[in-house]
Amino acid sequence: MTRVADRFTSGFDADIVEAWIADDPDTQTATALSTILAAAREGDEAALADLEDRFAGPLAFGTAGLRGEIAAGPNRMNRAVVIRAAAGLSRFLLNTVGEGFTFVIGCDARYKSADFATDTAAVITAAGGTAIQLPDQLPTPLLAFALSHLQADAGVMVTASHNPPDDNGYKVYLGKRPLQAIESDPAAAESGAGAQIVSPADALIAAQISAIESVASVPRAESGWERLDESIVESYLERIDALNVSSGTDLNIVLTSLHGVGASVAEAALARTGFGNVHPVASQQAPDPDFPTVAFPNPEEAGALDESYALAREVGAELIIANDPDADRFSAAIPDTSTAAGYRQLSGDEVGLVLGEEIAARLAQGTHHSVETIEAHLSDDQSAVPAEAAAAPVFANSIVSSRGLAAAACSHGFAVISTLTGFKWISRVPGLVFGYEEALGYCVDPTAVRDKDGISTAVTFAALASRLKESGSDIETELDRIRNRDGYFATAPLSFRFDDVSLIATAMAKLRENPPTSLAGSRVVEVHDLSAGYEALPPTDGILLLSESNSRVIVRPSGTEPKLKCYLEVVAEPSELEAATEADTRAAARAGLRLPATSASASLRPALTQRLTSISTELKAFFGL
Repeated sequence: MTRVADRFTSGFDADIVEAWIADDPDTQTATALSTILAAAREGDEAALADLEDRFAGPLAFGTAGLRGEIAAGPNRMNRAVVIRAAAGLSRFLLNTVGEGFTFVIGCDARYKSADFATDTAAVITAAGGTAIQLPDQLPTPLLAFALSHLQADAGVMVTASHNPPDDNGYKVYLGKRPLQAIESDPAAAESGAGAQIVSPADALIAAQISAIESVASVPRAESGWERLDESIVESYLERIDALNVSSGTDLNIVLTSLHGVGASVAEAALARTGFGNVHPVASQQAPDPDFPTVAFPNPEEAGALDESYALAREVGAELIIANDPDADRFSAAIPDTSTAAGYRQLSGDEVGLVLGEEIAARLAQGTHHSVETIEAHLSDDQSAVPAEAAAAPVFANSIVSSRGLAAAACSHGFAVISTLTGFKWISRVPGLVFGYEEALGYCVDPTAVRDKDGISTAVTFAALASRLKESGSDIETELDRIRNRDGYFATAPLSFRFDDVSLIATAMAKLRENPPTSLAGSRVVEVHDLSAGYEALPPTDGILLLSESNSRVIVRPSGTEPKLKCYLEVVAEPSELEAATEADTRAAARAGLRLPATSASASLRPALTQRLTSISTELKAFFGL
């Protein structure tokens, strides 16, 4: 069969476009591409530039699988690209596992998601695999759970997570058997089973995809795959029950799913945990691929929680819970009368700190669910204890996340590991009991879901807030307690977007050649080029700066956007917190005032914020932006 080219090799080539159109199984995208081709032939420069971009090469397959704009052509997300990807995955699994491999497929509610899932099932079935398709429009954590629960060999989640409405993606996970075939270290296969792919799997799969000659050459079954019913959701909820977290007293909660697929599962999980006073944001509750009420469907983005704030003020909510559209991320906001909204959104690092503290404390007390899991196995057969469960408990976060988790876990006697950015790295840490990244990703049950999970995290966080309320405390007070013990690690993000992506490499080169010598007035004492590796981490493109006052800056190119990302952190030791509180108390006494008890964090926050602002200003000047 003639190979259908997936790129222009020497400028615009109408024959290559026509061949792609003829091979496209989707009449909608084929027609759209035909229209663009006709315009290009008539001299339309915009159409020509569009085609050159669409045929610059195939959509890159890497450790995030595929992700891109839904449109026609090899450099976009469409049925032709997905069928090729599914065929490459099938060949990889046939080579590593053999016929009869099992493959789980899930999808969200974005445009074309259901079509991409069905095409994948058809390809897998025709290739001799056992395809298992989840019910449509379920969260990403359900796919990750099903992969482990069913002991499948691989899985795909069709989702673009919190990307803009025009995008879709193809997130790939591997089970134990294919990893055992490609990993030289058996422990790596064990700890990576159920997680998103990393090297060398990504390159091996990409090579198989590139070997696919055409869509027409890929067999597709018309039936024969299994469709799971809603019982898989019940199994997932039963696993959340097993986390052994529950409400101490009821909380008034506002929940938003940002037009995604998490609402029904999140509401069910909260109800089973004892929360009966949950108010969904009605305008954002049902899945809607257009995401009409938000500029970007990402809880991190400014304005994403505006409708949640409005409802929270109306109902007097004590906690706001937000998931992104595929519900693998979690964000929380708490009451704060000093803000215009009446609520303060916690940073990803703050949520990671209180969750890490909670899990470390429960482990130390022997009340964490993983302790019960090990004991249950031991009562039957010690040899049956999963290697992951039997390992010493380990906490992990990405290197760009705060060092506060390390301080908190160490206070309880537990080890902490820093990983490269991305949950594909965090989730495969051996012995992991809790992992997080500052970009709102948390894993509270890695044995069942070896990925970030916004729903089990929501339940765990709400239960913690409830128990704190019952004891007369709250999340802000808990943060203050931890900081008084371990120090205050204040963080802030800083990003620079570039229209010309080549400028990102230029900026990184400048940073390597002549890095800043001070951060907010404190001398830089360490500069580490992460591309050479750092503290047992694999090489990655980034620079780490550390100052005499323990301020830290990490600069790296974004892996998914044309951005240079900077992660800023400044630190106050416990003695500084104590001194700041005493200074506030003395100042109030001199003024003849009796102030309510002021937290150490609140006393020192302005100074730390000023340090972060100073570093941000310095970096902008350094990069000339």
